[in-house]
Amino acid sequence: MTTDLGKNKNGVPFVDLRLQYENHREIFEEALTTTASSTQYIMGPEVTKFEKSFADFLGTGKVVSVASGTDALRLSCLALDLGPGDEVLVPANTFIASILGLCELGAQPVPVDVDPKTFLMDLTDAEHRITSKTKGMIPVHLYGQALNMDSLMDFAQRHELFMIEDACQAHGAEWNGKRTGTFGALGCFSFFPSKNLGAFGDGGAIATNDLSLAKKISMLRNYGSVQKYTHELPGTNSRLDSIQAAMLNIKLMFLDEWNRRRFHAACRYSDGLKGLTSVLAPFFDPSRPNNHVFHLFVIQCERRDQLQKFLGDRGIQTGVHYPIPIHQHEAFASWDYPKGTCPIAEELATRILSLPMFPEITDEQVDTVVNAIKKF
Repeated sequence: MTTDLGKNKNGVPFVDLRLQYENHREIFEEALTTTASSTQYIMGPEVTKFEKSFADFLGTGKVVSVASGTDALRLSCLALDLGPGDEVLVPANTFIASILGLCELGAQPVPVDVDPKTFLMDLTDAEHRITSKTKGMIPVHLYGQALNMDSLMDFAQRHELFMIEDACQAHGAEWNGKRTGTFGALGCFSFFPSKNLGAFGDGGAIATNDLSLAKKISMLRNYGSVQKYTHELPGTNSRLDSIQAAMLNIKLMFLDEWNRRRFHAACRYSDGLKGLTSVLAPFFDPSRPNNHVFHLFVIQCERRDQLQKFLGDRGIQTGVHYPIPIHQHEAFASWDYPKGTCPIAEELATRILSLPMFPEITDEQVDTVVNAIKKF
């Protein structure tokens, strides 16, 4: 999101990418120049280095980089041979990219309601969505909060379901000491610029411990080919640019520290909002700083739209993630899921508001937001 605050220079941006760039300008520009002068713009050494470094960071066997988080999810579905007639459980409260790969392949996303405290997939509701056609699930570590992977893995094993983890908002989050994106058959990441680990454009990656799947995805992203002009699969072009990989190699060094700063800001928000009966801060355990990396800080509030305008008038940028549950989008009217299919997600869509959150946010900026909410 833009950091332009207009006339109100005392406002608070939603994300401040300019500040992050200025703080590390010298090393960013050196990496840009070095990569540009190498002229190895596609699948160059920076890409190989990033795939190895990110795999080491995650503690997984292999990382395959791709052109975007959406492609990571799409190619994962393709690698698992999903197609017409296959049903896949997905949370109703998520970004549309979580399901587009399924739709493209003709598989059927099945919306599952969410937990009212965590906003994450509710396994009790998921039990009721299982049919003979259910092949797998795509749980989402939404807003940066790790799902209860013990329960999820047990659920998937009991029902013999594959699992693709959507960790596109949860770079570095952990469940019981293990990084998100490393539990399921495949874990998907986005490097959209505003993410906890963001490139200077689009980018994505797939993590896996299954080397045969890694090999298949490596071919799929590169025209279905290992050797040039020899094509084993009908693949596509979904490769991470070398310049994006160079930026990610730098940012990966700072990721854990940036996540710690996000958690500090989240705790300050949460403490500041205590006692407000019309506002609920997100549910998280302050003693487990690695469980939630706060890509977004999402509150529930009464009169959400009025509060958002009130804050906006004071130069405080906010967002709504997400205003429409996936089963209620016009694009998927043919699914015929009526209002009330996922009542908790549908209600949350009218109440949730994302407050400014980025690693460089100051205590003073957090307090400015909190005080404005109290004033409202």
